[in-house]
Amino acid sequence: MFLLGYDIGSSSVKASLVHAETGKCVASAFFPKTEAAIIAVKPGWAEQHPEDWWENLKRSTKAIMQESRINPAEIKAIGISYQMHGLVCVDKEQKVLRPAIIWCDSRAVPYGQKAFETIGEAYCLSHLLNSPGNFTASKLAWIKANEPAVYTQIDKIMLPGDYIAMKLSGEICTTVSGLSEGMFWDFKNNQVSNSLMSYYGFDSSLIAPIQPTFSEQGRVSATVAKELGLNEGTPITYRAGDQPNNALSLNVFNPGEIASTAGTSGVVYGVNGEVNYDPQSRVNTFAHVNHTNQQTRLGVLLCINGTGILNSWVKKNIAPEGISYPEMNALAAKAPIGSAGISILPFGNGAERMLNNKEIGCSIRGVDFNAHSKHHLIRAAQEGIVFSFKYGIDIMEQMGIPVKKIHAGHANMFLSPIFRNTLAGVSGAVIELYDTDGSVGAAKGAGIGAGIYKDNKEAFATLNKLEVIEPNPAQQQAYADAYALWKHRLEKSMGCIAK
Repeated sequence: MFLLGYDIGSSSVKASLVHAETGKCVASAFFPKTEAAIIAVKPGWAEQHPEDWWENLKRSTKAIMQESRINPAEIKAIGISYQMHGLVCVDKEQKVLRPAIIWCDSRAVPYGQKAFETIGEAYCLSHLLNSPGNFTASKLAWIKANEPAVYTQIDKIMLPGDYIAMKLSGEICTTVSGLSEGMFWDFKNNQVSNSLMSYYGFDSSLIAPIQPTFSEQGRVSATVAKELGLNEGTPITYRAGDQPNNALSLNVFNPGEIASTAGTSGVVYGVNGEVNYDPQSRVNTFAHVNHTNQQTRLGVLLCINGTGILNSWVKKNIAPEGISYPEMNALAAKAPIGSAGISILPFGNGAERMLNNKEIGCSIRGVDFNAHSKHHLIRAAQEGIVFSFKYGIDIMEQMGIPVKKIHAGHANMFLSPIFRNTLAGVSGAVIELYDTDGSVGAAKGAGIGAGIYKDNKEAFATLNKLEVIEPNPAQQQAYADAYALWKHRLEKSMGCIAK
């Protein structure tokens, strides 16, 4: 018995086939092999053709079916993970009306900001838990204002995962989690937001029927079964945005549990057990995969732009030429905790939401030409990245999320012992590293939705835990002192910006 998971990213589409009983991935493939193109007609725009996602899904599916050579009837459920906040518009014949406006497109910012001010900041934060910002609803408002001929033809709006489910089954539906990431969901009234729909002038018919995240959301059609080499009638039983799905992949479901990634940018995703928000809107809050009217489970998402990109910059410009990342980590280990007084503010990759959208840049503080060398700077860069995570975690804790355990994939910055030990030391949290990815998580989510697993504990009982990092009590004061100095320098820098 097998489960099929798809991860619809902006760079590629990945498919994974998971053995339901062992939890092992038996085949996986992704397309295209080079990063998928993003259409940027104007500065700040970012679009992709949904039909390209579908073509890459077909290629990925055929590749794993050829590799595994299993009987398609053995696939019992399909799960979908997808790039968040995108907008796909289709007409009554389910034809795409224009390219999808994807997550990193910024054209709708003024529309979201005006809505925030007009509807009311307090109302938006208490009902939507966020500013309308640059999310899906604001993108639709842009189409309504700038492409009225397209807007009048729209029968349904969809997120990227909704589109893929429609292509597989011919049926259109969505989820509360998806609607919340688009800013359509009113958490106080547990319904589509009448205030936001009314403000933008959207008809309620544009919103597809709502299905639970873990439930049957359509079945593979006869036409698609032939096209993909799947079995007609295979149920689609799970879908979620990439960050909630990443948390699911790491078995993060309940308050106090945190999922984190640290690639070019970094993400800390915590689960909150009560409806709450940050009054300064420095984080985003969405319905987590297991959120229901009866059980509050909200995903609080913190994004830090300058993460692995700083470590990469240090490797290219400060570390000895030709050095590897493990060698760079060994060099950094020669410096003490706190890098002998050097602090690096790692914000050189654009404005940071958690800093109230200020663009303070990256800066190095406390260098003594007679005392410091490369290894101090290399360590300070990693510590600066971790301290930015800690700064965001503090915001989460103010919202009522106790951070006790951090789950992460064994990849990117989490491969560095200094990064991991510093994060455990300064946060006081235990860090657990796992071998998984989004498409495998989507497959296991499908298993939960199909009732093959009775709950997440059973689904992730076979999750491969690679390493556990415990805080070292003997070093916690040194980490706390280094963070206090870093935070003082950050706040001083932000004060200078405000003047």
